[in-house]
Amino acid sequence: MKIIKKPSALQKNIEKLRLEGKIIGVVPTMGYLHEGHLSLLRIARKKCDVLVLTIFVNPTQFGKGEDLDRYPRDFKRDLSLARKEKVDFVFYPSVNDMYPNSYQTYVINKVISKKLEGEFRPTHFEGVTTVVAKLFNIVKPHIAVFGQKDYQQAQIIKSMVKDLNFDVKIILAPIIRESDGLAMSSRNVYLSLSERNEALALNKSLLLAEDLIKKGERNCKLIIQKMKNFISKNKSIKIDYIKVADLSLSQYLKELKNNTTCVILLAARVGNTRLIDNKIIKIGSK
Repeated sequence: MKIIKKPSALQKNIEKLRLEGKIIGVVPTMGYLHEGHLSLLRIARKKCDVLVLTIFVNPTQFGKGEDLDRYPRDFKRDLSLARKEKVDFVFYPSVNDMYPNSYQTYVINKVISKKLEGEFRPTHFEGVTTVVAKLFNIVKPHIAVFGQKDYQQAQIIKSMVKDLNFDVKIILAPIIRESDGLAMSSRNVYLSLSERNEALALNKSLLLAEDLIKKGERNCKLIIQKMKNFISKNKSIKIDYIKVADLSLSQYLKELKNNTTCVILLAARVGNTRLIDNKIIKIGSK
C-alpha cells in the first residue's frame, strides 16, 4: 500500500496503471474510518484492480461555525484499516495541495443542492462537488463508491458526473448501521451516552414510516407528522427537516403512488451534534 500526498504523484502512478488496462476504483472519505467506510472499500475492491482511498477533511464543505477544527481524525488508525481492506493507494493531500492560494474555480449544482441540506448548509455542496471533481481528475477512476447515508450528496455527484461527462460509474452502497440501528457516522463520537440513546429515534421514525406505508398510508404529510411526533418525545432532538421525495430528489411527494419507490430523508440535531439519515421504501399495493 502506497501513501501519496501530492496530486501530481498520484496522477503519474495511476496513468501508468490505466495504460496497462487496470480498472481503477476510488472511495473518497474524510477519514476517521468506520464500518460504513469499510463496506464501501469492500464493494470497490471486488470491482476494480487498483483501489484508491482518499482521506481529506475538505474545508470548503464546512460552513461558518461548523466542526471543521474538531472533526475527528486518526490517520494512523485509518492506515491500519486500509491495509486490512487491501487498499493499493491512500491519497492524503494537504489543504494547500488541493486549494493553493491562487485557487478560484468551483463546481456548483444549481438545483438539488438548494434543497434539504442546502437549506441549512448553503455552501456545503459547492465544497463537495468541487472536491469530488478534483479527486476524479486526480485519480481518474473507472468506478467510485459512495454511501447511501449521504443520499443527497450521492444524487448531486451522479448529476455532476452526467452533466460534466465524467467517465466514471457511481455506485451507491447501502447504509451500515450499528447493532441498535443508529446509522454509522464519524460524528457519532460527539454524542453523550444519553444523546446516543435518544438518537435511535431517528432510525425508529423511518421504520415507523415504512410500517405506515406497508399498512396502506399514502398521505406524506400525515406520515411526516407521525414521525415528528415520535421523534419529539426525545427532548435533546431538534428536527431540521423530514421530507418524502422521489429517488432523483427532483420533487417532494405529497401522495405516494402504488408500485413506486420513494426516499424519506431527515436531519436533526441531537444535543449539539447534527445527524442525517434516510430510508428507501418500495410502495406496494394497498
